[in-house]
Amino acid sequence: MTDVLKYSLIGSCAALGLITGVDRAPAQEIPSVVRDRTIAYAMTMEEWAMHKTPGAKMECPNGMSDSGPREQFKVLFPENGKKRTVVETQLAREALIYFPEPEKDTLPFKEAQGPISPGINLDGKADANDFTSPDGVKGIDNQFFRAIGCIGSYRDVAALMVGKWRVEHVFNRVIIELTDVDRLSNDDDVTVTTYRGTSNLLPDATGSGYIPGTSQTLDLRYGKDFIQTFKARILDGVMISEGADYLMPYQSSRYNLSTIQFRGLKFELRLTEDGAEGYMGGFMDINSWHLQRQANISTHHQSYGQESAQGLYKTLTRLADGYPDPTTGQNTAVSAALKVRFTQVFLERPPATTASRPGQRDPSAR
Repeated sequence: MTDVLKYSLIGSCAALGLITGVDRAPAQEIPSVVRDRTIAYAMTMEEWAMHKTPGAKMECPNGMSDSGPREQFKVLFPENGKKRTVVETQLAREALIYFPEPEKDTLPFKEAQGPISPGINLDGKADANDFTSPDGVKGIDNQFFRAIGCIGSYRDVAALMVGKWRVEHVFNRVIIELTDVDRLSNDDDVTVTTYRGTSNLLPDATGSGYIPGTSQTLDLRYGKDFIQTFKARILDGVMISEGADYLMPYQSSRYNLSTIQFRGLKFELRLTEDGAEGYMGGFMDINSWHLQRQANISTHHQSYGQESAQGLYKTLTRLADGYPDPTTGQNTAVSAALKVRFTQVFLERPPATTASRPGQRDPSAR
């Protein structure tokens, strides 16, 4: 055998993994989209994680919310001949949205019932107030579901429309990048970094999904506040991250840009080479959520789902289960989870730029 042929055969056998001592993962475990041990995904769907049964019979045994802004207004200010001013009626109720009274709300508010809810175990415990997931996982922290589970504007078509709006607006383009990836099936140590992207998503032929493999340009200038890193592992194809604080861009209407602050956010996503799906959840700062909700959805629109801003805020304050105020001891955050879906993308990093000038407008805000 000539030396040329011998070394050719050795090289071929090594490439096929036939020679012992070659340490490499099977080719099928490292898809071609994982480049330099890195893969990225763009969020294409999100909605608040809720347990939904037909007709909401299990989670809302007392029926859906029927005490929205208009219904409450009629109770508080009946048409009994008494003269009232706009200041003491409409304006007073609107003021209570941003300056809620500390007393307990005397108007009815229907909370979701039952022991079942999707989400994530955020504290590693299984307490009496926790849920069990539909798959039987105990210790699920999702008190936000108790507050919104029986409000029509958070369910079904309305919820899906909000998710559609979020995907269509570039301001909301949530990106996650996984680095140090050896396998998408099992990997003890990966790093997850969140970004905001600036590119549109490309719908597939069905109109209900998005094509993987497109490009996303990262916003490293205006989106610096949305960059966060998480340590994670992949177990049987599911990426499970440790908790970290995360500021999430959240524009659910055309003209208002807002954010939601999460404390101790975690990801639990099933990964494929084309996308990822699962949950992201954490302790959501109540004030940041409340302010973005009022900025995006007016009292007029909240009336469609019988959503009382004042009642919901007080309910969230009562259900709050994390991050107590150091002075008052009152919890400032409520456990919550988002059901999310991502599609695989390739990232483009723009060249380094100088800091934006004061008053300079974010070009993606449209």
